[in-house]
Amino acid sequence: MTIYARPLVQNGGARPADAVPLLGTQAWFCHAEVLSRSEPPRIVSACDLPDGVLAPLTEPRPALAGLDMRQPQIMGVLNATPDSFSDGGQHSGCQQAIDHALRMQAQGAAIVDIGGESTRPGAERVPAKTEMERILPVIEGLRNKSDVPVSVDTRKADVAKAALAAGADLVNDVSGFTFDPALLPLCSETKAPVCIMHAQGEPETMQDDPNYGHVLLDVYDFLAGQVARLEEAGIPRSRIAIDPGIGFGKTEAHNLAILQGLSLFHGIGCAILLGVSRKGFIGRIGREPNAAARAPGSIAVGLAGLAQGVQILRVHDVAETAQAIRLWQAVT
Repeated sequence: MTIYARPLVQNGGARPADAVPLLGTQAWFCHAEVLSRSEPPRIVSACDLPDGVLAPLTEPRPALAGLDMRQPQIMGVLNATPDSFSDGGQHSGCQQAIDHALRMQAQGAAIVDIGGESTRPGAERVPAKTEMERILPVIEGLRNKSDVPVSVDTRKADVAKAALAAGADLVNDVSGFTFDPALLPLCSETKAPVCIMHAQGEPETMQDDPNYGHVLLDVYDFLAGQVARLEEAGIPRSRIAIDPGIGFGKTEAHNLAILQGLSLFHGIGCAILLGVSRKGFIGRIGREPNAAARAPGSIAVGLAGLAQGVQILRVHDVAETAQAIRLWQAVT
């Protein structure tokens, strides 16, 4: 039976004698919230957790795509698409996209996530050929000018194969390896690091009526199950990041429940990537209808994620996020 243990993470300050380091970092916890589908949550001491439950919460995460997982890392978003929800068309020209990637690297992005298919709510599927035409010249051009790690944001094996050949370093699949059966064996064969994201439904319909029994545990079970599946196919946890998929088949209440319980996902034993930048719930709660003006709200949620031990923030506003992280680190 799965034991769902969410470490109650603390940062900085004087540590009690029974404090346990979170993932070998400066964060720590003394207690965990044990969750269940049938019983009320309960708080237990960290030292009372079984070894098999405590170990994934304390073991350091190895570097992923060359990135040090002991420090917060920024993934800069580069949408080479005409229809992405907040910046569609701004970087659809090849040279524009390359220049923007270089700018994000200079501003503090440790990795650039390049996508050629919008997966915003209501977006229609893009043919693999079109997707490749959008992203391959950008990856090749960027690789000629920079050694910044590149993540390819795709659900398709053909696109991922071409992108890896062009110089991409990581495959970021928003379907969590449920869309294209050929993608998993490709990533196993090429030894590419990957990110598994949770999404309920396809982009075209995912926001129509999302439902969960227990959203936090349902997302956990999906991600844990997919990680086990990838391991069986030869991809070790050290090459896997997980993403709870904020906004992908989830209501505002679902998003908030996941964000409040983010530290639960450390129990899967993988690095955690969080993508909340400029999303609709930030606009609604923050009262900002213009997606491009949601940097303050995006940063606030991102820092809350870092406080729970998230390793990678996927963001549009790199310079602002980097500045916020530097200040957050200085005062914690």
